[in-house]
Amino acid sequence: MFNGPLPLTSTFTVLQSKQVHILLVEDDPLDVATITGALHDREGETVIHVAHDAEKALDMLQGNGQPALVPTPQIILLNLKSSEQDSMSFLKELRQDSRLRFCSVFIMTNQSTKEDIQKAYSFNVAGYIIKPIQHDSFLECLATLHSYWNLIELPY
Repeated sequence: MFNGPLPLTSTFTVLQSKQVHILLVEDDPLDVATITGALHDREGETVIHVAHDAEKALDMLQGNGQPALVPTPQIILLNLKSSEQDSMSFLKELRQDSRLRFCSVFIMTNQSTKEDIQKAYSFNVAGYIIKPIQHDSFLECLATLHSYWNLIELPY
C-alpha cells in the first residue's frame, strides 16, 4: 500500500497542436469574423473554410460544381438558425454519405428548443452549443472548443 504523495519523476510534455480543418456554416458576417478570428492560431494549425448556408456547405464537401474540399474537414460548425430545414437536411445527407459521415458536427445557434436539440442529436452531432450573447463569453466558448479538439483524436 502506498502512503504518501506521488513522486514527481514523470516528464510532462506540452500537448502538441495538430492541424484541424474546419467548415464553418454561418450566415452572419459578424459571427464569421468572430469565430474565424478566435479559432485561427499563430502556428497556422487551424484551416477554416466558410459556407454561408447548408446547401453551399454540402456542395463544398461533395464537390458539386467545384472541387471537393481536400482534406475533408474533421469539424463542422453549423449554424442551425440560418435555415433550420436546410440544416437538418444537410445533417441527414452528411450522415448518409460514407465519405462524410465521420465529420464531427457542432451546432452553434442563438436559439434552441427541445425539439431542435433532440433532432440534431438524432443525427449524431458532437455537441449543441447556444451562442452566448456576451462577446467575451462567446470567445471563451470558442477557446474551449479549440482546446477540446486539440485534446481528442479526430477522424481522418
